[in-house]
Amino acid sequence: MNQPAPRALIAEDEHLLAAALQQELARAWPALQIAATVGDGLSAVRQALALLPDVLFFDIRMPGQSGLDAAVELADAWPDGTPFPALVFVTAYDQYAVQAFEAQAVDYLLKPVQAARLQKTVQKLQLALMNKAQPAINLEATMAQLRHLLAAPGIASPPAAAAPSSTAPLTFIQASNGSQIHMVPVADVLYFEAADKYVRVLTAAREYLIRTPLKELTAQLDTQVFWQIHRSTLVRASAITTVTRDEAGKLHLELAGRAEKLPVSRLYAHLFKAM
Repeated sequence: MNQPAPRALIAEDEHLLAAALQQELARAWPALQIAATVGDGLSAVRQALALLPDVLFFDIRMPGQSGLDAAVELADAWPDGTPFPALVFVTAYDQYAVQAFEAQAVDYLLKPVQAARLQKTVQKLQLALMNKAQPAINLEATMAQLRHLLAAPGIASPPAAAAPSSTAPLTFIQASNGSQIHMVPVADVLYFEAADKYVRVLTAAREYLIRTPLKELTAQLDTQVFWQIHRSTLVRASAITTVTRDEAGKLHLELAGRAEKLPVSRLYAHLFKAM
């Protein structure tokens, strides 16, 4: 019985580069079908979930959502029992940043894409598709790779957005409310949650809004005190009272002093291995 032709999705916001990659792929891998080409991270996630391709080519820098963030979101929403696609990042990074990709065995292509380098990538992808592991193992390996890339300097955020260096963790949060500024002790905060253009700061008694991006805030907090459990959520680890798994296998946790349940993404489920 013949295997169906492999399918790929290309996410690249520069149309000429997307077209060039598609042309080079047609030469290097004629059997590969390009299921869709999109120009931003949100569309990449939506189309990948709809089409369930075998291979993803994600540009790192895209409007709205980076290729890395799109891969993280996609891995979290990927249907159980379906092998996660082989993932290739397309990047204009220098050699220093590329070392992070090489260290994690995530394949990458440098812009502009060179035919000889693409041929090596195609060979790796064909081998990966021939030797697909169990879907759960395949997805967990991808999660481990993405976690390391998120922690690599200069990849998760562009240099201009890097947080200022600090010798000590943040102790107070300045939250404005009209003409007032509230000085919120970090010791009182139970969790932070990114929401639209703001970050919600929640204590046992109140909620505040700040404009500091969650990634910048994360760099100023003690990672032993605040755990990231979702791309949009940081929680005080000592406040966690219970972690439960629902019928779909998703984890949710509860915090002392708060009534709501907070979802834990697949990317950070390893924090609760006992579950």
